[in-house]
Amino acid sequence: MQRRDFIKNTSLATAGITILNFPVFGKNAPSNKVVLAMMGVNSRGAYLTESFSKLQNVEIAYICDVEDGAIKNGLKPFANAARKPTVVKDIRKLVAQKDFDALVIAAPDHWHAPAAILGVTHDKHVYVEKPCGHNPYEGELLSQAMVKYNKLVQMGNQRRSFPTLQQAALDVRNGIIGNAYMGKAWYTNNRKSIGIGKVIPVPSTLDFDLWQGPAPRREYKDNLVHYNWHWFWHWGTSETCNNATHEVDCCRWFLGVDYPTKVTSAGGRYAFKDDWETPDTQNASFEFGDKATITWEGRSCSNFPVEGSGRGFVIYGDKGTLVNDGNGNYKIFDTARKLMKDIKADIKADPNNPVSASGDLELYHFQNFIDGIRGDAKINSPVTEMQKSILLCHLANIAQRTGRTLHCDPSNGHILNDRDAMKLWRREYEKGWEPMI
Repeated sequence: MQRRDFIKNTSLATAGITILNFPVFGKNAPSNKVVLAMMGVNSRGAYLTESFSKLQNVEIAYICDVEDGAIKNGLKPFANAARKPTVVKDIRKLVAQKDFDALVIAAPDHWHAPAAILGVTHDKHVYVEKPCGHNPYEGELLSQAMVKYNKLVQMGNQRRSFPTLQQAALDVRNGIIGNAYMGKAWYTNNRKSIGIGKVIPVPSTLDFDLWQGPAPRREYKDNLVHYNWHWFWHWGTSETCNNATHEVDCCRWFLGVDYPTKVTSAGGRYAFKDDWETPDTQNASFEFGDKATITWEGRSCSNFPVEGSGRGFVIYGDKGTLVNDGNGNYKIFDTARKLMKDIKADIKADPNNPVSASGDLELYHFQNFIDGIRGDAKINSPVTEMQKSILLCHLANIAQRTGRTLHCDPSNGHILNDRDAMKLWRREYEKGWEPMI
C-alpha cells in the first residue's frame, strides 16, 4: 500500500461529531479540522510532522524545538504551503496557546511525560512517542493525568493499530495456537561507538537549558545531541525502552497479561569502550505467575538476525506457534511445524530505520489518534494501558542496573522488598521543572 492510497482509503469521512476544546474549533465546526502542535521535529519528529499533515483535515499549526537545524527539518514539508507552522521554542509557552487541539511529542525520553502532562493540564490531547516516560513513576503520573483531565493520550507503539496484528492477536486469543504461554521478542542493530565526549561550549544553534528541561543540569558534551542521549541514563532509557517497547508490548498484548511477578536481566556494554552507559547486549525475562513468561533479547551492536529478521516476536502455545518478522507480517504453525496461516501486510519495512521502522503501516496509528479526537473511534494505545508494557522495560533496566532479580506486586508492578531497586522507580528533577498534575 502506498501512502497516497492509505490517505485516500482511510480518511474516514469527516462526518461525525468532533471533540475539540475551544470556541474557534468547537464541536459544531463545519470543517471538523484537527489542529496539531509538534514537539521535537529533528528526525522522527519531522517524519511525524509530515505524516500527520497529510491526513485529511489535519493542520499543523505549531512546531516546537530547541535546535535550529531541527526546526529547519520540521519546516521542510511546508516549503510550498500557503500557511507555515509557527515556531515556538519553549514548550511551556506553546501549551498556553488556545488555537490547537493536540500535542504530538517526539522529544528525547526525559521530556516525554513532563511535556505530555503539560499538554493535558492545558486542555490538549496528546500523542507521545514511546517510551512515554523516563522512569516508572512518570508512566503512572501520566496515566493519572489522562484520567484526571479526561484527555486522550496515545502512545506511539504503532503495532497496536496494524490491521494484520490486530487480527493476529484475535487469532491467538481465540485459541488458534491453543494455550499461549510464552512470548519471545528481539531487536538487533549495528550501532557504532559514540566515543569519549569532550566538554565543549554549547552550540549557538541549541538552547541546552530547554533541551535538558526537567533533567538536572549537566555539562554539554560533543557526543550527546542529537541521538546519543539514548545511551546515557540521565536522559535516555536504553535500547530496552527505545525498541523492546514494541515487541514486548505485542507479547503482553497477545498473551493477555498485565503486571509481572518476577523480572531478571543480564547483559552489559561489551562492544566498545566509550561513554555509552546503557547495555548494548541484554537478555531480560518477565514472569507472570503461573500464566505466562516473556523474554527479550537486545543486541545494539550485533545485527545477526533471529528467525531471519532483525526484530520481531514469537508466541508459543501448546497447539502451535505464531511468528512475526517485526513488520505487520505473521505466520502460524501447528505442532508438526506445518504452516497454517501466512499473512502479509504488503508494505516493505526496514526494522533499523530510525525514522520509521514500519513504513506507512504507522499511518493507521496516526489516523486512529485523529479519529479518537473526532469521536469516531477509541484510541488503540491509551497510556493507561501502555504504561504496563513500558513498565516491563523499565523493570528490565532496574534489574540490569542493580544486578538483582526483582519480585513485583502483580496488581501494579511495584517492586517488593528492595529499597535499592525502588530508588530507580523515579528520578531527581531540576528545581522548578518537576511534573505535576
